[in-house]
Amino acid sequence: MNRPELLARLLIIAGILLAVGAPLYLWSRTPLIHARMAEAGGWTPDVLQAEVGKPLHLKITSDDVVHGFAVGQMDMQSVDILPGKVADITLTFDKPGTYTFYCTRWCGLNHWRMRGTIEVSGSLSDPSTRSGQRPEPGAVPLYVSLRLDLDAPHDAPSIPPNKPSAVNGQQFTDELPITNYQFSDYYRSHSPYQVFTDLSTTPLTESQRWDVVAFLWQSNTTPESLVNGKRLYAQNCAACHGENGGGDGVFADDLTTAGESSMQTMAGAMDMAMQAPTDFTDPRRMLGASPALLQGKILRGGMGTGMPMWGSIFTEEQIWDLVAYLYSFQFEYHP
Repeated sequence: MNRPELLARLLIIAGILLAVGAPLYLWSRTPLIHARMAEAGGWTPDVLQAEVGKPLHLKITSDDVVHGFAVGQMDMQSVDILPGKVADITLTFDKPGTYTFYCTRWCGLNHWRMRGTIEVSGSLSDPSTRSGQRPEPGAVPLYVSLRLDLDAPHDAPSIPPNKPSAVNGQQFTDELPITNYQFSDYYRSHSPYQVFTDLSTTPLTESQRWDVVAFLWQSNTTPESLVNGKRLYAQNCAACHGENGGGDGVFADDLTTAGESSMQTMAGAMDMAMQAPTDFTDPRRMLGASPALLQGKILRGGMGTGMPMWGSIFTEEQIWDLVAYLYSFQFEYHP
């Protein structure tokens, strides 16, 4: 074999080794994340680091049951994490901040505690980090600007005898000065009962006023928003609150039992933070709650209940879609 031929073969072999070895090298440098049920530790590690614009390669496996992986406020499909299998995931962030990753499969009573964070630092190409300034903070939530006490009782003093109908309510709107009631700001800051009370100056009967309230609530959402809200509810809320909102999801009894047990024995924070899920079909509770108050409950969580904080998971649009869907348990909307 002459020298040029030998050199050519060596270059080919080197190219093959580089093509195979580089991915293996990168794979070996990527830490393996373990997913376990929350009682057994949750995600390990649960704090990750990344940089803007640079791909973050993750390897994730489950040590017990099927889990799911997704990052809040990102447009990504959740990834199933199977026991004994390794899932390869690559994420790229376009702005700095702290992102929350979470389990999307209902894996147990403390499923909602399966959360971790990804701390994303800005690159030199990011003007905000080049100047030493942090990115602009998000808008102040409406419940904060309205100074709502999320933990104060808000039951409606009176409720309709039957489920109010938006279809019936629409027939009265042409004869009533209700334009101000249809503005988004008014809708979000007032409970259905408050609007029902404001309509007391009209000649409508109580039943008719409730129907008008149902129409006003429907006019402040869209079919697309309700579909999206229903999807979010089914994926994230139904296991506790029930498919039809009755507070009777598959984990409802376990939550109630755990809460009662902890009150008697003071058995630790895991159980003390639980109680029976809210019944969204209860008209006194729901008709006395404004959309802004429900927004706050979803953003902040229950604070002393089993209701988790969703502010780092859902976008603002998703939260308002979910709020709109929750009222559909109280009102009959157009088909």
